[in-house]
Amino acid sequence: MKAVRIHQFGGPDKLHLEELPTPKPNPGEVLVRILAASVNPVDYKIRNGGYLPDDALPLTLGRDIAGIVELVGEDVEGFSPGDAVYAMLDRNHGGYAEFVAEAAVNCAIKPAAIDFIQAAAVPLAGLTAWQGIFDHGGLKAGQKVLIHGGAGGVGHFAVQFAAARGAQVIATCSGEDMAFVRRLGASEVIDYHKERFEDRVHDVDVVFDLVAGETQDRSWKVLKDGGALISTLKEPDQARARERHVRACHYMAHPDGGELAEIGRLIDAGKVIPNVDRVFPLKDAAGAERELERAHIRGKVVLDVNPDAD
Repeated sequence: MKAVRIHQFGGPDKLHLEELPTPKPNPGEVLVRILAASVNPVDYKIRNGGYLPDDALPLTLGRDIAGIVELVGEDVEGFSPGDAVYAMLDRNHGGYAEFVAEAAVNCAIKPAAIDFIQAAAVPLAGLTAWQGIFDHGGLKAGQKVLIHGGAGGVGHFAVQFAAARGAQVIATCSGEDMAFVRRLGASEVIDYHKERFEDRVHDVDVVFDLVAGETQDRSWKVLKDGGALISTLKEPDQARARERHVRACHYMAHPDGGELAEIGRLIDAGKVIPNVDRVFPLKDAAGAERELERAHIRGKVVLDVNPDAD
């Protein structure tokens, strides 16, 4: 099979298309023929040497995929060859490839309402949003959430999930993305270039921080007593959290086929639509990462792994 791997940390030029043996599924795993794979900021951060030691190389990047089940290992229930699935992969597997053998519990049936390119855009960003605002933030219907970075890969899912749950959604983004974020379901959108969100927003139940830095520092004052500040990027100051009587945490998303199935039901119900900004062929994974790292992306960047597939 073809796979894009890195043997050294560095720029996009370190990504190389190679031939590797097609894996076989172990007990509890399914072999998926990958039709599309998503590109996420964590991919270029790993490539740049931000997370792993040198002895972790060589490595196939990519954390989420969509494709067709080819084989099922022993002790697998709920999946059969021919099933269309999508998944957030565990840390031992990479999605920039034509096949992957992944734990069945990390997979879910692909939503019927979207194609494989759109489906590949969902798992990592969707689960990051879901786990942030619901599992860690505890957001409930009728509550108020402030989402920083509402137009990005994670943010555009968070806005839609929160709106579908019946929360009042406020989001920050650039001026050019304001109409897009309103269409996603935000009732109030703030151009962070022109306004300070703390001048307009108060008594928020959950702040979902996808920006960090001074944006996180300024977010304390908008939270209500007993609220939550949840960040994907930086551990919030726990002393400040205690002072303001709020919960605060930093987390990393984990694979969860059950939650992915819940997200799929929202997609099939028309309540959530993944936005794919740009699509690249597998062989140009370097170009895809370069684009994500440098350009202004609305939603997600996806690799078309098998453009000749149905």
